[in-house]
Amino acid sequence: MRYMGLDLGNRTVGVAFSDPLGIVATGYETYRFNEKDLQKVLEYVKMLVVERKVDKIVLGLPKNMDGTLGFQSEYVMSFKKMLEDELSIEVILVDERLTTTQVTRVMIDADLSRKKRKAQVDKLAAVVILQSYLDSKK
Repeated sequence: MRYMGLDLGNRTVGVAFSDPLGIVATGYETYRFNEKDLQKVLEYVKMLVVERKVDKIVLGLPKNMDGTLGFQSEYVMSFKKMLEDELSIEVILVDERLTTTQVTRVMIDADLSRKKRKAQVDKLAAVVILQSYLDSKK
């Protein structure tokens, strides 16, 4: 079973894929789009789902630190509905609190420049989101 992991922001979406057995997540890319242009992101994701033969999508859900849902969560949930309506594919929401912070710390520890961190953070956050889901299934 092939999974796609997504870390959706206002202008970027980090993308990761699992191996065919659904065990290991690997970063693919960070896709940039005009602010909150979810239709453009939907078309991009549709193309990848077909190209990569994706069975399920794991989408990061940004929660507030107290566990409540905010404006960004509503944005992500509206995209989830768009994906399900358009693709007829299961979209699994995963709590993504602190994934970007976690990834940024790892990159700082690895001594990556600010420019390289900015280019990689969303893709790596998608890897963390997807891998945490894959690990939880074991």
